[in-house]
Amino acid sequence: MLKITNISKYKGMTYMIEFEDRDAEFLNQEIVNMFNLKAGASLPLSAWEQIKAEEEYRKARERALYLLDYRDYSYVDLYHKLEKNYSEDTCYRVMDKMVELGTINDRRYAEGMARHYVEVKKFGRYRAFREMRGKGLTAEVINPALDEYEDKWYDILYDLVEHKYLRYLDDEKGVNKVKNALVRYGYSFDLIKEVLSDIEDEYGE
Repeated sequence: MLKITNISKYKGMTYMIEFEDRDAEFLNQEIVNMFNLKAGASLPLSAWEQIKAEEEYRKARERALYLLDYRDYSYVDLYHKLEKNYSEDTCYRVMDKMVELGTINDRRYAEGMARHYVEVKKFGRYRAFREMRGKGLTAEVINPALDEYEDKWYDILYDLVEHKYLRYLDDEKGVNKVKNALVRYGYSFDLIKEVLSDIEDEYGE
């Protein structure tokens, strides 16, 4: 059994819990109130482990909300952020809470990522897919988000070439460099060929 000898305010919302024959520990006021901890109380070790687990969950939950204040995360991406400092059980519990609150929504996150990679970065489908997978999204949520651009890939690639690569298309060596660059951007060979042919018809001598 653990006997609490004193509970005192330490700093901010943190309280110091002092024990008989044990080093002091620190808990947030929320946890102190939740378990109605008082000086003189005796606790089984298992009860104290439960209290500590609740304190860890509180910290992890606050960390998750702090991170989400600054940007969206996928489920997997946020989980990996949390697992650096918290136990697996705590991380899953926090993630369940974030889903319940609606702060984590992979489909919404995928739509935002698709806009970023396609409309801003001008990546083709293959590159956008790869980048989104790297953010912890599954193919199940990535593909519908990218499908929204199915009729727009030609225009996106044409705009990219027109504004970034047009000056390199004066000779065969330059054309090959542009083709390689566009492959790295994630466009298919067939679409690259089609766009470069139309660019040549538009701007060629």
